[in-house]
Amino acid sequence: MYYQRIYYLLLALFISVTNLVYAQTENSLHTKTTALTQEATRLMRAENYEKSLILSRHALSKAISLKDNNLIALSYNTIAANFDQLAEYEKALFYYKKGLVYANKTNNNHLKNWIHNNLGNIYCFDKKEYSKGIYHYKESLEYSIKSADSSEFFLTKLNITWAYFDINKFSLGLPYLNYINKHHKKHSDETTIVALKMLNGMYYSHLNKAEKATFYFEHAIKLGEEGNEKSDLSFAYQEYSKFLFKTNHFKEAYEYLKAYNELTAKINNEDKLKKLNVAGINLEIDEYKREIDNIKTEYKTQHQILLEKQSKNKLYSITIISILLLIIVFFYLYFQNNKLKQKNKLKNIESKIQENIITASINGQEIERKKIAAFLHDNISALLSSAALHLSVFSTKNKNNSEEITKTKAILIQAHYKIRDLSHQLLPSLLARFGLFFALNDLCEMNSNSTIHFEYSSSVSNETRYNEDYEMRMYFIISELLNNIIKHSEANKAKLSLKEVNSQLRIVVSDNGKGFEINQFQTIEGFGLNQIKARINTMNGKFKIISKPKEGTRIEIIVPIEYAV
Repeated sequence: MYYQRIYYLLLALFISVTNLVYAQTENSLHTKTTALTQEATRLMRAENYEKSLILSRHALSKAISLKDNNLIALSYNTIAANFDQLAEYEKALFYYKKGLVYANKTNNNHLKNWIHNNLGNIYCFDKKEYSKGIYHYKESLEYSIKSADSSEFFLTKLNITWAYFDINKFSLGLPYLNYINKHHKKHSDETTIVALKMLNGMYYSHLNKAEKATFYFEHAIKLGEEGNEKSDLSFAYQEYSKFLFKTNHFKEAYEYLKAYNELTAKINNEDKLKKLNVAGINLEIDEYKREIDNIKTEYKTQHQILLEKQSKNKLYSITIISILLLIIVFFYLYFQNNKLKQKNKLKNIESKIQENIITASINGQEIERKKIAAFLHDNISALLSSAALHLSVFSTKNKNNSEEITKTKAILIQAHYKIRDLSHQLLPSLLARFGLFFALNDLCEMNSNSTIHFEYSSSVSNETRYNEDYEMRMYFIISELLNNIIKHSEANKAKLSLKEVNSQLRIVVSDNGKGFEINQFQTIEGFGLNQIKARINTMNGKFKIISKPKEGTRIEIIVPIEYAV
C-alpha cells in the first residue's frame, strides 16, 4: 500500500496548491505564503524532508497570521505528509487531524478527501485499527463525490476493498471490488493494477475457487515483477503463499513466503535510509564512576594526613605551653584558621563530586535511553512481527481459526506498535535529525493544548546545529522544565525563548502560574531543579530562578555553546 500513500499525498498537495494559486490575491504575504507551501511540497517530493518541514512550518506561521484556513490546513497537511514518509505515524496523525480541523472550515473538498484518505491509510495499514480507517475512507468517498472526481472515488474504493479483505469481511468488501473491477480500465494504471489483481485472488481464494485464485495471484506477481511496485508485490507474495498453504502446496508456499520475507526486508532497509541512526554516544559511564571514586579516595587520604599533622602540631604545642604562651596562642589561631580553610575546601570538593555524580547519572540515563530505544525498535519489535507472521502461517496451514489464535495475533500486533511508539518516546528522532531548535519548536507545539499554550521564540535559525551530546543535554533539561510547568505551575500560558550571545546560549522559560517561594524550592520534591542546576554548573553555565507566589515563575539559563566538530 506504500505506493498509494505516496500517490495520495502528492496528488492531495498538488490539487491543494493548484486551488490556492487560482485563489491568490494581491496581498504580498498571501502570495509569499503560497510560494512557501509550493516549495515545501516540491522538497517533500524530492525526499528533502528536513528543508520541507522547515519551510512548511514557516508557511504555517504566516498562514495563521493571515487567518487563512485553507493555507493553514494545507501547511498542516504538508507537515503531516513529511512525517508520514519518515514513518513517524503518531506525529503524522497529530498534524493530519489538525489539518482536518481547518480543512472542514473551507469548501476545499479535494483537500478534505485526501486528508481522510491519508488518515485511513495510517489507521488501516500502519496501526491496524481498521474500524477507524474504514470510517475515514467512507468520509473520503463523500468528498470525492462532491468534488466529482471519479479517479479519487476509484482509489478510495480500492482501499476499502483491501481493508475489508484484510479482516476477512469479504461480503462487505465485495460491492467495492465489483466497482473497481468494472471501472479499472478507465482509472487503473501500473500503480494500482497489481493490488487489483491480488484482491481478486484473495476473493476467489475465500470462495475456494483455486483455478481463478491462482490465475489472479500469478498475474499480480507477474505484473509486480515487471514493474516497480515493490510494496504491492510483497503483499501479493504473502497472500499467494497463504493460498498455497491453504491448498496444501507447501513447497511452493514456502518459496513465495521466502520471496515475501526477502522483498519486505529490502523495502525495510530502503525505508531505514530515510530514518535516523540513533546509535549511542561513546561515553563509558562505569569508567567515569571509577574516576569519581578515585577522586574521593585521594581526598580522603589527604584529609587523614592533614588530621595526623594537626595532631602532631597540637602535641608540640602542649610541650611548649609552659615556655611560650604567646607562641602557643599564635599557633592555635593559625591551625584553627587552616582547619577552617580545609573544611571549606573539602566541602567544595564534595559539592563538585556530587555534581559530577548527578551528571554521570543523567548521562547514563541518556545512554540507556538510546540503547533501550534501539533494542526495542531493532529487536523486540522485529521479533513480535515475526511471531505474528509465523502464527498466521501456522493458523493457515492447520486451518485453525480459533478465537484464541485470532486474539493472540491481535495482541502481538498491538504490542509491536506500542513498542515502536515507546522507542520514539525514549529517543526523539527529530532531535538528532533536524537539531535542537527544530526539536524544541516541535516540543512546544506537541505540549500545547486547550489547557496551556507554549509559545516558542528563537533568534537562532532552526537549521543551526551544535555538538550532538550538547544538543541532547539541553533538550532534556528544557523538556524537564516544560514538564514541571505542566505538572506544578497551574499556568495557562508559558514561553520558551532562546538566543545566542557571545558563543553562549541564553534560555528563558517562563509561565503565568502560581509560582513559589525561592528559598523553598530546594525542598520541593519532584521539581528536579537541583539536578538541573547541578547539570548546568558542570557545563560551566549559570542557572537563575525568579518566582513569587501568584506571580508566575521565570528560569534563566546561560550555557557556553559546544559547536559541532
